[in-house]
Amino acid sequence: MLRLLIPIVHQDGALQAARHAAFLFSERCVSEVELVEVLKPLKQCRTAAFHSRAALRLQQKLEMLSALTRTRAILDDAGVPYRWTRVYGPVAETIAARAAENGSDVVLVDASHLGFWSRWWVLAQLWRLTQTPVTMLH
Repeated sequence: MLRLLIPIVHQDGALQAARHAAFLFSERCVSEVELVEVLKPLKQCRTAAFHSRAALRLQQKLEMLSALTRTRAILDDAGVPYRWTRVYGPVAETIAARAAENGSDVVLVDASHLGFWSRWWVLAQLWRLTQTPVTMLH
């Protein structure tokens, strides 16, 4: 039985990955799913000059909360057991570290909302940084 790691890195969530995990769970291939909400570090940018970092972080959390809620609803409807964590850091490095920490068997990335270059960059980074197999859904 597989342990899946599903990162949520975009405000559209990881709906395709959750649907795929629900299918694998119904086929008795998955024992456990971990949802990892990855919040990127706030950089020094123009918006930081006009808004506090706390306000920017709150806005980021609210956007990701909507994505997390929709992704969790799919897993809940299918009865898939899962854990949820929120981590801060660069996307690829954080996902790779989390996969290594928890001994995940597969990293299941929903790339349906990413553009071609973003998809390629994330996949290349993950392949370079992790020994865990990466499956990208689009």
